Amino acid sequence: MRSTWKQRLAAIDRRGFLATAGLSAACSQKGEQAADEEPPSQLGAQVSAYGERSPYETAKRLVPDLKRPQIGSTTTPLADTEGILTPSSLHFERHHAGVPPIDPARHTLLIHGMVDRPTVFTLDELKRLPSVSRIHFIECSGNSGREWKAPGAGDVQRGFGLASCSEWTGVPVSLLLEEAGLRRDAKWVLAEGADACKLFRSLPLDKLLRDALVVYAQNGEAIRPSQGYPLRLLVPGFEGNTNVKWLRQLKVVDEPYMAKDETSKYTDLMPDGKARIFTFVMDAKSVITHPSGGRKLSGPGFHEIRGLAWSGRGRIETVEVSTDGGKRWKASMLQEPRLPMAFTRFRMAWEWDGQPVELMSRAIDETGYAQPSREDLAAARGLQSSYHYTGIKAWRITASGEVHSV
Repeated sequence: MRSTWKQRLAAIDRRGFLATAGLSAACSQKGEQAADEEPPSQLGAQVSAYGERSPYETAKRLVPDLKRPQIGSTTTPLADTEGILTPSSLHFERHHAGVPPIDPARHTLLIHGMVDRPTVFTLDELKRLPSVSRIHFIECSGNSGREWKAPGAGDVQRGFGLASCSEWTGVPVSLLLEEAGLRRDAKWVLAEGADACKLFRSLPLDKLLRDALVVYAQNGEAIRPSQGYPLRLLVPGFEGNTNVKWLRQLKVVDEPYMAKDETSKYTDLMPDGKARIFTFVMDAKSVITHPSGGRKLSGPGFHEIRGLAWSGRGRIETVEVSTDGGKRWKASMLQEPRLPMAFTRFRMAWEWDGQPVELMSRAIDETGYAQPSREDLAAARGLQSSYHYTGIKAWRITASGEVHSV
């Protein structure tokens, strides 16, 4: 017989959790106070054409102080989110030339190169084609990059906020290439955006045919301008800048173009001085979002450790949590749905005794790839890179309940 949530919590030594007289009395007192308060006696806010969040909710993207604000990024407050979907307004940004103001009625997608029928699609024409909706994360390859040289990002947003997860709706790239008459000797596709820097990336054709989408909607509405309105390429599990925003053309070719954004940038410098290129896949990663850096626990007793995990290789199978700095590990509970190349929420009930502790998490995906320690990652790749950092993250909790990055 399956146990109830109350029975599972009872299996923990929950000194004081909802059962002590002090906490029960506090809850009772609060309930009496709430009962004594009169409900609002005046009319509330009027109906609106577009919904707004409560003024008491203040989570926002972190906008750095940039000398050139068109070139930079904002980060998602992952520790303030629930579930696996990131609100569109909180999805991280990364721009090389700002956000272009594009008229959807004039925007088109050109498919040409090694095809029999070069084709131009308008947005309306794309929306007439059979569409699909999928939930996937997008992560900048520079996410957690500061951990390479100076481990200790102060909080989740600064260290891990260049990752977000949304429901995306659009048309499979395979359908568009089929319509254009893909040639047999084609092997790569050059994707280009319509922003001022004309960002473009070479992508392997087999990946685009397998699961890539040209998307026009995010979380049930049109993509936000900062996310590529009106069209964006979505390449599940691949590093962020391959998901080209403001997509204007797909050129089918027989070899990679060695573009500026895949040679001088977005490469991984190795210990011998050589650089890895085309390291597309974002490996498994996890982070504890509560308790996490910059926050403080209210005191000893029951707490829920929770966080997020994801992998560009597929579905997350296990997230293990350590409460003693990595000496012992215990499997956490994974919240459904668990989807390939999407955020997975993990949780673990925990009784804190008030002593200093160090919390860690490590993810394992369906391919068997396990998130490495920082030491193992550095041994394999050195410390000269700026991209694709996946090392295990630790948070130290002091006796006073303050949480600091390790």
